[in-house]
Amino acid sequence: MHSLQGMRIAVFDTHRFDREVLEAVNARHGHELTFFEARLGSATASLAGGFPAVCVFVNDRLDEATLRTLHEGGTRLVALRSAGFNNVDLRVAEGLGMRVVRVPEYSPYAVAEHAFAMLLALVRKIPRAAVRVRDSNFSLEGLVGWDLHGKTMGLVGVGRIGHAAARIARGFGMRVLAYDLRPDEKLAAEAGVEFVELDPLYRESDVISLHVPLTPATYHLIDAGALSKMKRGVVLINTGRGALIDSRALIDKLKSGQVGGACLDVYEEEEGIFFHDLSDRVLLDDVLARLISFPNVLITSHQAFLTREALENIAETTLTNVAAFERGEALVNEVKAAQVLR
Repeated sequence: MHSLQGMRIAVFDTHRFDREVLEAVNARHGHELTFFEARLGSATASLAGGFPAVCVFVNDRLDEATLRTLHEGGTRLVALRSAGFNNVDLRVAEGLGMRVVRVPEYSPYAVAEHAFAMLLALVRKIPRAAVRVRDSNFSLEGLVGWDLHGKTMGLVGVGRIGHAAARIARGFGMRVLAYDLRPDEKLAAEAGVEFVELDPLYRESDVISLHVPLTPATYHLIDAGALSKMKRGVVLINTGRGALIDSRALIDKLKSGQVGGACLDVYEEEEGIFFHDLSDRVLLDDVLARLISFPNVLITSHQAFLTREALENIAETTLTNVAAFERGEALVNEVKAAQVLR
């Protein structure tokens, strides 16, 4: 074990659940953690003055202005406690000589299992049934669902999470179609997954789940055109990044019945909404309010990652990344601008 002389880290956008885990795991690393509830952005970047490292989450915004302020304050490392890195301007970071590291894998099972938890809740109408029973209404009218067994699951993106989702789907007795830039022949052979292009996946799938990163190439991947190609009544699942789906196009297709349901753990304009208690306020986002109003849409506030196992893995990898930077070692989890185009 290395010497407990770690770096000073400004940790942004923190909540009690991740503070507790970070502090517990940090007992093995010895970094000096300073927590900020505020999200990191151009207006808050000065808080990190004097910190050689910042630790950020998915809704922190590290644009050019933010990165320049961080750099002027002495920050040299951005440690993402997430897999996604679309919230960082990597080209600017590289130009400033700042390194960016992430957590490429924390618990693919957490996210894949949440996707299926949402799917089952939606198609078996669990939320509606639970509310009824709480009101002593035990009627079954309007609660007819459908079996997953024998249906076709389409997976867009088959990385670690997609792998886990594929095996869960096969466990339910579903046919699995998959699209990925790099088809996995081993998964195809072992789990009976069929790799196809997007058009047949859209056309044949009863359920489509998104597991690709957000890049310029995948922004609004699911737009009006893609939705029109899908089987009528398809159920969409998004536990990846909100902007993979054009929310306004989704609303139109939900209204027409082309889309039969949606399970959304992410939303393209979630910043400033998700992770906050807004129950005493009017929801000002009309698009999100409309989505919430559909009885066949289930929304959770970016919680697919939120398991004990995942939080511990995130903390361990994040703090190990920082330790490697501190010691001048190779950063195995570094992300660079070239990866944005992949």
